[in-house]
Amino acid sequence: MEAEEFSKNFPLFNAGSAESLTATLAVSWQNQHPAGHSILRADAWGKAVYFILRGWVKVRQRQTSGDDSTLAILGPGEFFGEMSVLDEAPRSTDVVSLSEMEVLCVPAQKFTQLLIGDPQLHYRFLQLMVRRVRQANLRFEFQRQPPAAKLANTLVSLGNNYGHRHPEIAENPTLGIVIFNIPIKDLADVSDTSVEDTAKIMTTLASKGWLEIDHSTQQLYLLNFPQLMQLAGQIL
Repeated sequence: MEAEEFSKNFPLFNAGSAESLTATLAVSWQNQHPAGHSILRADAWGKAVYFILRGWVKVRQRQTSGDDSTLAILGPGEFFGEMSVLDEAPRSTDVVSLSEMEVLCVPAQKFTQLLIGDPQLHYRFLQLMVRRVRQANLRFEFQRQPPAAKLANTLVSLGNNYGHRHPEIAENPTLGIVIFNIPIKDLADVSDTSVEDTAKIMTTLASKGWLEIDHSTQQLYLLNFPQLMQLAGQIL
């Protein structure tokens, strides 16, 4: 992959030098994974940082009860695996593909060298980490909100971070923003709602025409994004 294309898909690297990025990409490699594949496992040491070129993953953690809990859902343009690389400690979570996907793998040592050698990129990376902390805080603040508001906030966040406009949006504006059809259990976990409540709310939102699921393509259409934002309590 060329440096220009990579920077387009991952704006974080717009701040870095083209020479350093080109050298990093030269020693990186791409992997493809089917849905349901464990890309990273808990307790494994970080050997690379993974950049999502295509597809969706979930970050999950094993509970003391033995059940799995989904902590986050990541889509195209996101990356993962950086924490275990930077703190030089085993991972505490698994990362599992929700769909067929393709990732670019940057060796741990090269990723660290890239940040150390480029102050602007280092600063942008810190900004990104702060944004993630803010998002985690927002999720914590939403714990006392009604289930519908919490679920709407999750859908809005996924749409804003990873969604795209349907290619036929010009001809049919009602198609709205498209994201992957996240399984109900995973939506419930990241929204801190029950599976039963999540299923009922999704059915209600579909009946209102605010969203639509295409099971043949596993795409979720967020048809009325402004209304979802209002339900989530976010300012338009």
